[in-house]
Amino acid sequence: MREAPSVEEASQRWSESISIIGVAWSGDDETYSNFIDDGGLTFPNIDDTAGEIYGRFQVPYQPAAVLIRPDGSSELIRGVFDSAQLEALL
Repeated sequence: MREAPSVEEASQRWSESISIIGVAWSGDDETYSNFIDDGGLTFPNIDDTAGEIYGRFQVPYQPAAVLIRPDGSSELIRGVFDSAQLEALL
């Protein structure tokens, strides 16, 4: 949850040029909803309980992020990141 505010801020700031999608890996619908509500998240969030997205991008745990570039290449960022780190990546 520590990274949620910086990700939300980036989703607002860069909404014209990037898409941010949250991917929930474990939990239940109530847990997901509470996370979204508590974080004030406005970007789309999807359920990946099956682990298909996490498997495809080899994400071993949360928190993590995958940046997918226009050319289709991707980069995995593991752990919590703050606004400055996120800004540098974007």
